[in-house]
Amino acid sequence: MNDSSNSRSFRPFFLPSLILFFFGGGGLALLITQTRPTAPARWAGYALFALALAGAALPVIYFLHWRFPETPPAEDAVLVRQALSVSVYGTLLLWLQQWRMATTEIVFLLAIGFIVIEWLIRFRERSRWTPPPDESSTPQETPPHEI
Repeated sequence: MNDSSNSRSFRPFFLPSLILFFFGGGGLALLITQTRPTAPARWAGYALFALALAGAALPVIYFLHWRFPETPPAEDAVLVRQALSVSVYGTLLLWLQQWRMATTEIVFLLAIGFIVIEWLIRFRERSRWTPPPDESSTPQETPPHEI
């Protein structure tokens, strides 16, 4: 299978993924061990958790797109958007769990909502996609017919 999504390298995602994961995870560890549980620290914890989750989700999403290629292949912005969606979903669940509102039904309904939104966005992208021109399929000029 000669697909361009299989030939794409993880290199452009490696360093940002590491930075997000270690900055978010390290900051969260420092926040938990070095601060008191105040409102600003709580919001900083949500932000650092979102960074760490986005950094951890990016390699997983890259692998899933590499393992299950689609037509048209997902662009880099799609991978980042999906990693950020996972991050927002996880942070939202963390926030709901703090108030003991994260029931099984809410967890599944939110997941279905995020999946449907992403499916609709990808559906729109696929409908606007045009295949790249192929040199072998271009029509050859035919000589004019003689009269």
